[in-house]
Amino acid sequence: MRRTTKGGTEGFTLIELLIVVVIIGILAAIAIPQFTSTKEKAFDAAAQSDLRNMMTAEEAYFFNHQAYAAVSVAAGGDADLDGDGTPDFQASTNITVAVTAYTDGYQITAKHASSPNTWCVNSSSANASGAVGQIIEATSC
Repeated sequence: MRRTTKGGTEGFTLIELLIVVVIIGILAAIAIPQFTSTKEKAFDAAAQSDLRNMMTAEEAYFFNHQAYAAVSVAAGGDADLDGDGTPDFQASTNITVAVTAYTDGYQITAKHASSPNTWCVNSSSANASGAVGQIIEATSC
């Protein structure tokens, strides 16, 4: 509320300014945790996307070689599975991907550096400790 004194000076009272500061503080306390949660979900989605892309690269390699390739890809790095000089898989920034090859399938893990979660998929029925072919949150499957 604006007040006018005899001298013509206008302004806000101290109480009004304190109420505005408190309201801004409450809004910030609500918004910051929500933003953090949203960032973590985005990091996990990127890791899952890289995991699916590596699954596709492994299946393409298997089609041509009747075997799966074991490989580790550093964050932002690439993998040339068939050795022809062209990358078959490109990891996203801050995401590491590791593949363990078995005779009947593979296990792939993917992790974003800024997320506490590791994502995993296992296509080998003999070596799976969890669901076969499903992406799960775990350090190993």
